[in-house]
Amino acid sequence: MNGNATSTRLWLMVVVAAHLIISIIHGTAHTGAHVPLSRAGNVFVFLVIVAGPLAGLALMWWVERTGQWIIAVTMAGSFIFGFLNHFVFVSPDHVAHVAPQWRPLFAATAVLLALTELLGSGLALSLARERRNVS
Repeated sequence: MNGNATSTRLWLMVVVAAHLIISIIHGTAHTGAHVPLSRAGNVFVFLVIVAGPLAGLALMWWVERTGQWIIAVTMAGSFIFGFLNHFVFVSPDHVAHVAPQWRPLFAATAVLLALTELLGSGLALSLARERRNVS
């Protein structure tokens, strides 16, 4: 692996860790603001948004490209889910409809989640698509 790929891999690890921390804080805002999710929504959050990138990161140690693809796909799916639910669909999960005392934290973490999901998906996709030099 060349130096650029090593640097990208390290940044991907940092982004996945940051995404986990932001997800936990956003979950706290969800709970505090009494913003419910459906059973399907909760399953998606736990499997795709939280566990998916972590599983991909763990898999990168043994099956590097597979782990990178898992991160790319789960972070892209997380972005779509969060963007639609936080900024598009009119629902209790929309940033404009959250209880006023929780709105700043909820909105800030929703934006930070979207940014880390886009960045993480892009970095993982870049690594997964990189051609390996065969010596």
